[in-house]
Amino acid sequence: MRHSTLTVARTDVDPSVDVARLIGDFDATEMPHRTGTRRRRLFAYRGPHFHLRDFDDDNGGRLIEEAKSNSRSIRISDELKPLIDAYDPATRRSPKDAMARRFYNWEAKA
Repeated sequence: MRHSTLTVARTDVDPSVDVARLIGDFDATEMPHRTGTRRRRLFAYRGPHFHLRDFDDDNGGRLIEEAKSNSRSIRISDELKPLIDAYDPATRRSPKDAMARRFYNWEAKA
């Protein structure tokens, strides 16, 4: 069963081209596999920015936390800072602080 995380952030401009390029370069490395990421989708809507990741199981959040000290993770975080801000800078200390909480789920029967 797949597990998903949705990270919420803010932006004052449309960073889609720059963010897509940076994330695409990051996804071309071993990092998605290292964090268990199976699919990534990015969305923006009038300021809020959404980062949806799918994993094979619920270890994704833990693996992301473990990988955040990796030099590639640090570099992409630094490169994204001018483009995307924390949704709530007062409370964000790590990626898990920006993850939305799922409160409903529905799936079509196979």
